[in-house]
Formats: sequence, C-alpha cells, structure tokens
Amino acid sequence: MSSSNPRESSEVFLYTPEQRARRDATVWTLIQGILAPLQFVAFLVSLVLVLRYLAYDTGYWAATYSILIKTGFLYVIMITGAIWEKVVFGQYLFAHAFFWEDVFSFVVIALHTAYVWALFTQALTPTQEMWLALAAYGAYVINAGQFIWKLRMARLQQAGTDLSKEVAA
Repeated sequence: MSSSNPRESSEVFLYTPEQRARRDATVWTLIQGILAPLQFVAFLVSLVLVLRYLAYDTGYWAATYSILIKTGFLYVIMITGAIWEKVVFGQYLFAHAFFWEDVFSFVVIALHTAYVWALFTQALTPTQEMWLALAAYGAYVINAGQFIWKLRMARLQQAGTDLSKEVAA
C-alpha cells in the first residue's frame, strides 16, 4: 500500500509542497533561470575562443577575457544560487536535494579560481592556462548536467503531483 505522504513514500521528492511554493514564489528562481542560460552562452563562446587559441595560437586575449566573463557568471550564479537555496530550503548550501550538485559546484569554482590565480600570477604558460580553463569547463559541463537532471526530476515530480490531484478530484 502506497502512502500519500511524500516523506513516507519510497519515492524521492526534491521539494516538499512548502518548498515548491517558496521556489515558485521567489524572484531568485527567475534570476537563476536567466543567469544559467547566459552563463551557458558565455561558456560556448569562450570554449570556441579557447579551442581557437589552442589550435592556431592566436586570440589569447579574446580567450582570456571570455574565460574571465564566464568565471564572473559562475561566481554570480553561485552566490544567487546560495540565496535561492536559503529561501527554498532554509540553508545557504548543501541542502539535501542539491547536496552533490553543490559539492561538485565547488570543484568547478576551484578550477575556475585556479585559472584566475594562474592568470594573475603568471604561474602557467598561456597554453597551460587554456588547458586549465578546459578542465574547468569540463567540470562545468558535468555540473550543469547534474542541475539539468534535477530540473527534469522536479518537473516530473510536479507533473506526477498534479496528475495525482486530478485523479483524486
């Protein structure tokens, strides 16, 4: 026999009804929804510029500025995401529903920050900097995939909840 209480069910729910209401009511959800695709566009442009530099040894500064712009988006989305998490889940980071995504976000941030450090200290050659940026970008793609998967799960959960309400009515 299945329970109607999500906390007693064997199903994993990302949001309680209260958390979903807070998620839907906060402006931070909209902000995240705007920043995430902008960051992805910055990533794609930068990826092309970094690969162009590595392939043709040209356009170092264009690639560098694009990496810094992408990194700026990353920092902003992490800060606003922490605020979103506080509003929705009551804590700034590592809420149960997004624990592993937050953990891996710190790997992404560490790699991007290592790039910025290498750039400003000149600790690496330009080619090594670009390879470090690619490592940061690879981690970013994995992390973005984690969040997209969670977004899909939340939508499926919402669709299932809405369907349950329709059937019950």
